[in-house]
Amino acid sequence: MSWGSELWDQFDNLEKHTQWGIEFVEKYSKFVKERTEIEFSYAKQIRNLSRKYQPKKNSREEEENKYTFCRAFLTTLNELNDYAGQHEVIAENLTSQIICELSRYLQELKSERKSHFHDGRKAQQYIESSWKQLESCKRRFERECKEADRAQQHFEKMDADINVTKADVERARQQAQMKQQMATDSKGDYSSYLQKFNQEQNEHYYTIIPNIFQKLQDMEEKRIERIGVCMKTFADVDRQILPIVGKCLDGMTKAAESIEPKDDSKQVIESYKSGFEPPGDVDFEDYGQAMKRTVSDTSLTNSKEPKEKPVSKTKGKLWPFIKNKNKLMSLLTSPRQPPPAPPASPPPSPSAVPNDPQSPKQPKEPLSHRLNDFMITKPKMHCLRSLRRGLSLKLITLNSHVRNLIEGSGPEDFSHLPPEQRRKKLQGKIDDLNKDIQKEMDQRDALTKMKDVYVKNPQMGDPASVDPRLSEIGHTIEKLQAEVQKFEGWYTEVEERMPSKSDSHRKSGLYEAQNNSAVSSNSCAQDRESPDGSYTEEQNSETQLRAKPNLNPPTSSTPDFDDEFEDEETLPTIGTCKALYPFEGHNEGTISVAEGELLYVIEEDKGDGWTRVRRNEEEEGYVPTSYVDVFLETNAKDS
Repeated sequence: MSWGSELWDQFDNLEKHTQWGIEFVEKYSKFVKERTEIEFSYAKQIRNLSRKYQPKKNSREEEENKYTFCRAFLTTLNELNDYAGQHEVIAENLTSQIICELSRYLQELKSERKSHFHDGRKAQQYIESSWKQLESCKRRFERECKEADRAQQHFEKMDADINVTKADVERARQQAQMKQQMATDSKGDYSSYLQKFNQEQNEHYYTIIPNIFQKLQDMEEKRIERIGVCMKTFADVDRQILPIVGKCLDGMTKAAESIEPKDDSKQVIESYKSGFEPPGDVDFEDYGQAMKRTVSDTSLTNSKEPKEKPVSKTKGKLWPFIKNKNKLMSLLTSPRQPPPAPPASPPPSPSAVPNDPQSPKQPKEPLSHRLNDFMITKPKMHCLRSLRRGLSLKLITLNSHVRNLIEGSGPEDFSHLPPEQRRKKLQGKIDDLNKDIQKEMDQRDALTKMKDVYVKNPQMGDPASVDPRLSEIGHTIEKLQAEVQKFEGWYTEVEERMPSKSDSHRKSGLYEAQNNSAVSSNSCAQDRESPDGSYTEEQNSETQLRAKPNLNPPTSSTPDFDDEFEDEETLPTIGTCKALYPFEGHNEGTISVAEGELLYVIEEDKGDGWTRVRRNEEEEGYVPTSYVDVFLETNAKDS
């Protein structure tokens, strides 16, 4: 069926229909454009999501990639990034294959439609003009015929009238003949033009208009076909990326299947293994044999007969922890944490105000006096063996911060790390230096070959121009080799000091032998001291805190060391105090008190916020200075 034969009289409706078809193409093009914007936006959001969770360079997250589940997550992020790229491909293909094509096609379609309807309007205007001319000829013929009839009737009337002259009759006859001739001419013109119009009208409705409408029909069918192709392309663009999207999803699945919990567990061991041996058995401490204690020379006392000790004997002693006695004595004579804040804030008495951290410290006392104070207090009478174990446990707690120390800055030899971590760091440093040396050597070999080429072919370059660079590379290699030797020395040192199972058992037996032959069943052998008062089992073993060498523990053959533990006298009271608040003495070396309880003061606050009190001959310990109201005796204040 053809528009030309079926819709010959629907010119205006066809014009509206074809205009609606163009608007539909524009509508579909807008739809695809919005889909493209959605794909671009989605791809951008997916990329931003992937980039947000990517590990940052030189950060802790980058080190976490040694675990299989972290690597699997990183692979998932990379695959997701590729997945976003496929959505960008969708948007780009939709833009190039549909939007751009439809944009060009719309311009062509509008131009073609405009041309066809211009020809149709021109044909309609022509046929309408012909019809008007035909009507004009028809009306002239009709008018001429009427005038001829009137002229003939007038002639006949004049001819019948006897009163009219013959001349008037003749004029009337001539006028009638002329009108009749004019009517005959008009009839001939009308007849010929009518024939011409009928021919033009037939050609218009059977040839011109059908051809124009056929072109419009072809144009419309092409438009519909083009829309169908675009819709198919719209689906094919998605279908084309499905294999790649499937590969991305397969990559994510493969990454998830590559997770190995056992390997990650081993990696945790490799990352955090310190190389230290677990602490040995705790020795039995026999408190049945009381140690003799001496009165502290630094304690305020009003006793009438204080025991005097020779000054030369005290001054001549060499305590093994003399280089860090302040920290050690603070651990020996007071609880290990600052006192708690009082529950309420009533105005305390002048003697109960605790020393704040900014207040000046008390004058330092001789180390032997502080040791005597330690030995006099029964709840604080610990052997050095138990003290070493407590501090070793403190080191184990501090091992939780090894990762922060590894990530932060430290000494060049990584001496701030545990032995195992230090060994790994040194090995990595040596490997990096060897790689740098290999790069420099490769560059040197390349320059040497270049120099040989210049020597054989002087026109290619000056051989002397390469010498400065070769000399520079030689110096760089020497420096790197020196660095390698330095780090290899440290590595060898760590390897020699790394404890083994057999060494651990041997050292444990040796330690027990030294412990049994040292001072008595209540005294324990001391290990060497580290800068902050921490202790280790072996000399020069690497911990978070490097221990100082050449501080060997004394043996039982040192008579002055035993003299420090001989006397065992109770400290005299220097005043009384009243408890302002209840205090639960859970920590080691403290004593619990009830609110309003009266106690004896045997030692003032030394600046650490603790006061030493006694309830009876057997119970004494430390309480927070801010929890009690202290009343010192007059002679104690004067002294």
